[in-house]
Amino acid sequence: MTPPRRQVPSRRTAVLRREAVLAAVPVALAALLGTAGPAAAGTTGAAGAGDPYFPLSGNGGYHVDHYDLTLRYDTASRHLDGTAVLTARATRRLTRFDLDLSGLKVTGVGVGGRRAAFRRDGQELVVTPPRTLRPGRRFQVTVSYHGTPRPVTDPDGSADGWIPTDDGAFVAGEPQGAMTWFPANNHPRDKSTYDFTITVPEGRTAVANGVLRGTRTAHGRTTFRWHQAEPMAAYLATATIGKFRVERYTTRDGIQVYNAVDPREASAAAPVLKKLPSVLAWESKLFGPYPFRAAGSVVDHARDVGYALETQSRPLYDSAPDVGTLVHENAHQWFGDSVSLTAWKDIWLNEGFATYAEWLYAEQHGGDSAQKTFDALYARPAGDRLWAFPPGDPGSGENIFDTPVYARGAMTLHELRRAVGDRDFFRILRAWAAAHRAGHGTTAQFTRLAGRVSGKNLDALFHTWLYERGRPSRP
Repeated sequence: MTPPRRQVPSRRTAVLRREAVLAAVPVALAALLGTAGPAAAGTTGAAGAGDPYFPLSGNGGYHVDHYDLTLRYDTASRHLDGTAVLTARATRRLTRFDLDLSGLKVTGVGVGGRRAAFRRDGQELVVTPPRTLRPGRRFQVTVSYHGTPRPVTDPDGSADGWIPTDDGAFVAGEPQGAMTWFPANNHPRDKSTYDFTITVPEGRTAVANGVLRGTRTAHGRTTFRWHQAEPMAAYLATATIGKFRVERYTTRDGIQVYNAVDPREASAAAPVLKKLPSVLAWESKLFGPYPFRAAGSVVDHARDVGYALETQSRPLYDSAPDVGTLVHENAHQWFGDSVSLTAWKDIWLNEGFATYAEWLYAEQHGGDSAQKTFDALYARPAGDRLWAFPPGDPGSGENIFDTPVYARGAMTLHELRRAVGDRDFFRILRAWAAAHRAGHGTTAQFTRLAGRVSGKNLDALFHTWLYERGRPSRP
């Protein structure tokens, strides 16, 4: 995600925008979900995943393997009809469990093909299955719902989720917004595969994640079928709808590219999107193989949104991006999408890495060196927002998209690079992306891996740059 304009008006500047696999093992999913907070006791799934920044995001007691979402959206009335079929696995004995769903009216819930009791409790859809679910049991949950989806307001004042536009919807779910348009286990700890079947008025295009499986137009409406084969956190799902010009091609590496661009942004976006294959090739050389079978861009005309998002396999832009933003959001495909967080506190692992990718790109393509960018930032006075809090401990959900997470997070990586040298630094980045591919990673795991690859004790460096308050002393 690029920093929202409300916090960083100069979002477009480069400074603030954002071989082997080592024995670093991804965090076990069952352990993550089965111990999610005190409410996990007994036979009731927890109402949250245990994240202190967003206590009700996600749920305990089960893991969703797959979402099959069938949506019908009327752009004139802004009415959404949805059916969600979740294929899940119980991680504990369950007589009740929760799903995250905000605002929409639920008309029916089924579990295992039988009608289930349900009730609403704020953003929680509380489901009582007709019979107890045993640990390890796979089951299906079907939820029928409808209404006018509305975005959620995040702690920093920004909107995310289903955001209506003048010709459709800009659908960007970080960190909470997935629940505004489908029932979900809405925390990055829970990653799943997806199928989307989205019906919209003829003349509109519905863009989701992964590979387009087909389209069909009948009776004034067009249905788009998308498939996301690689595991994805719910906040990275999209179903953006609008009047788009579509471009499709396959790169030399076999990646299927799908670009959808609002005609009002087409002229400004074209020269930047033309660089996408070379950007992906450059990032693959630095970070390892591209982690998905699909790529692309959705460029909407929604400038009031104020940010872009790394929606998996197809980043979403509120307007024509510049090259730095393109590099940033696609770097997230490795750092944030393929390697996901276990807690929002670790957001620097997403944003610091994507921001440093911008610095590296500029350095290797005729722009400022990463050192020059670092020095310009370090020269800021002690009272500057950059030093407001340490990136490894933002303190609350209000701060996770603020300047220190991005810029000081990138500075941390630059100090690591200076300490270990280029050879080991890029080995660390590739090893991190490979060891946790399609899984999860934590700050502690990253710092341990960096020490193993380099053979150096880096504890003081990481403590200083990730956790020390105020402007660190230069080493």
